[in-house]
Amino acid sequence: MSEKFDVIVVGAGPAGTSCAYTCAKNGLNVLLIERGEYPGSKNVMGGVLYRKQMEEIIPEFWKEAPLERPVIEQRFWMMDKESMISFGYKGLEWGQEPYNNFTVLRAKFDQWFANKAVEQGALLINETVVTECIVENDRVIGVRTDRPNGDVYADVVVLADGVNSLLGKQLGFHKEFKPHEVALTVMEVINLPKDKINDRFNLEDNQGCTVEIFGDSTKGNLGTAFLYTNKDSLNLGVGTTLSSMIKAKIKPYDLLDYLKNHPMIKPYVDGGEPLEYLAHLIPEGGYHSIPKLVGNGVLVVGDAAQLVNAIHREGSNMAMSSGKLAAEAILRAKDRGKFDEATLDFYRTSIYNSFIGKDLKKYKDAAHTFEEHPQYFKEYLPMMNKAASKFFTVDGTPKKQKQKEILRSVTSEKGTFKVIQDMYRAWKVMK
Repeated sequence: MSEKFDVIVVGAGPAGTSCAYTCAKNGLNVLLIERGEYPGSKNVMGGVLYRKQMEEIIPEFWKEAPLERPVIEQRFWMMDKESMISFGYKGLEWGQEPYNNFTVLRAKFDQWFANKAVEQGALLINETVVTECIVENDRVIGVRTDRPNGDVYADVVVLADGVNSLLGKQLGFHKEFKPHEVALTVMEVINLPKDKINDRFNLEDNQGCTVEIFGDSTKGNLGTAFLYTNKDSLNLGVGTTLSSMIKAKIKPYDLLDYLKNHPMIKPYVDGGEPLEYLAHLIPEGGYHSIPKLVGNGVLVVGDAAQLVNAIHREGSNMAMSSGKLAAEAILRAKDRGKFDEATLDFYRTSIYNSFIGKDLKKYKDAAHTFEEHPQYFKEYLPMMNKAASKFFTVDGTPKKQKQKEILRSVTSEKGTFKVIQDMYRAWKVMK
């Protein structure tokens, strides 16, 4: 552990491993440190991997990676207590190379990905906790681990240690994140025979489906639920911001149990055998919560940098891209022989100029707006379901009359001006 490396990466999730792989592939001496028993043992996400960003790191990775199913259908459910409005897209072209995205199990995929970094020359050390960054003359020069004589040094340290980055906090890059800036997601992996999954979701063996669920899945609180198909299991999860959980006095496992027994969900998971229960904090603060990304000898990537698009449920793709961009900045700094903040700032500029920065900026006020105005989840989604029920019920009432009655019902309950104001506010933060 006394050897000096070119790069130390703390955390073997998608962001950290992407950085380690790219650096090692380009000849740098890389140490990848993982606190878990193996990469993926402590990493949690809903279970969707996007092809584009991963392919930029390992071309045609799908030919050997341990993937579950290529996703050919994305559904969205606006759910009330006994009903839902469903829409989505199903495209068989997504089931052909080069694909769009895949469902994955992190315990399998992260191990494979980290081993690919090892094949490129990175040194992977598991079951090792980095307790602090070693700082000398206002520059990070290495990390201190919980191993005996565990100080290790490098030109650059990359922090990929997750949403609650204690190392970033130690360096003063961010303060303690507030409850509205993080969400707690709980999920269960449910074993279910392949043929039952195919029948229930109208799929074939090598086809997958993702379902994003809004409304009563979180009892009207800000957040979403999801239901994803694996080869012979389902990922079912739900999450809300910590602030919403605190206000509503909701316990996360109670919310998951409520979801499993919801009449719209139960037929899909019925008869399944619970295999794993997982919980994970997810950064939800978006653009306004991005911490300092660069310092002298140090970069911050992935969840540790709050790089998650909560509106589109994108995190792993942003993590992988940030790791790759960090590696490119390190390689550039290596060529110049300088690892100061000014040189490494190329990474920060790259982040903000990429789809990551642009997408986070586009939705910078969305999560805060929807939390400050809970009527969107608590009132408008149930209204939509009631309106759909009324409109599609055949009872001899002319459709034009039904439309007028639905509009009158909405405006009389909320007030015409209030409805227009709410719709404009939602459009403004989503445009």
